[in-house]
Amino acid sequence: MGEIVNLRRVRKAKHRTDAEAMAAANRTRSGRTRAEREGEAMEAGRAARLLDGARLEPRTPDAAGEAGD
Repeated sequence: MGEIVNLRRVRKAKHRTDAEAMAAANRTRSGRTRAEREGEAMEAGRAARLLDGARLEPRTPDAAGEAGD
């Protein structure tokens, strides 16, 4: 037979590990200097512009929903 498991304890343990992972992510995000945060934002913007610049066809708002009606 299988092992008897207290579901409340399992649920609490899962919640604890999820909260710990969230806290670790918050610590790394909040523990950076202003220059590091701004540098990362600039790099993300540069990457987005580079990707949009390499687009083969121009982006139009009405082309997204229509497929040749």
